[in-house]
Amino acid sequence: MNDSLTVRDLHPGETESARLFLSQHGWGHRIGDAESFARLIHNSQRTAVALLGEQIVGFARAITDEVSNGYLSMVVVDDQHRRKGIGRALVKHVMGDNPDITWVLRAGREGAEAFFASLGFETSVIAMERQRRK
Repeated sequence: MNDSLTVRDLHPGETESARLFLSQHGWGHRIGDAESFARLIHNSQRTAVALLGEQIVGFARAITDEVSNGYLSMVVVDDQHRRKGIGRALVKHVMGDNPDITWVLRAGREGAEAFFASLGFETSVIAMERQRRK
């Protein structure tokens, strides 16, 4: 088996594998059933997976207008593979290289704030949010 890391766009045939990966890594409450998740992926402009060989070890998705604003919605890395650059590679992949896009995110999970700060994100004092139903 090839154990080299690959970070690339999610292929359409991998949607269910990505949903199962997210469900196994604490995101089941956010992804819904297969149909809802397929719609979520379809409506996201950027989705990426990190693969070791053929095994998904990370996932990220983002929404952007491709000109000015972007929202980094999910970055998930398998616990066994954290601190190896996979999350960083996923974030860079979905954000791309347009320096004119302002990216925002919610960093509510333990360790997330320090991780995203290492990628150049700063805590904002001007953000507002209207939370979804629980």
